[in-house]
Amino acid sequence: MARGGYRPGAGRPKGSGRKILPPAKLSAADVKDIVAAAGESPLAYMLRVMNNPEVDPSRRDRIAVAAAPFVHPRIEKATPSAKAEVEAKADDAMSKFAPRPAPKLVVDNAG
Repeated sequence: MARGGYRPGAGRPKGSGRKILPPAKLSAADVKDIVAAAGESPLAYMLRVMNNPEVDPSRRDRIAVAAAPFVHPRIEKATPSAKAEVEAKADDAMSKFAPRPAPKLVVDNAG
């Protein structure tokens, strides 16, 4: 029994389905013109919707979560001194498992 390979009539018929268009090629100047025509940045839009009391509260919550990384910087979890302290403790713990130095060999040519 043959499996796989070409079978007459198999596959998607030619001309069916959606046409795949090439991506639009916009220059940086075109993008700046589009943004200037809109008159509002995406962040400004999110903040405007978030601060509007007439908008659904669940939508306002979702927009607040999306806008937060752009408005507030991320808080560092550990200060540099705490990080150095943790690394020092790790080095102390690893010293138990460090390989021991090789024995010194003495050459005695007197005999």
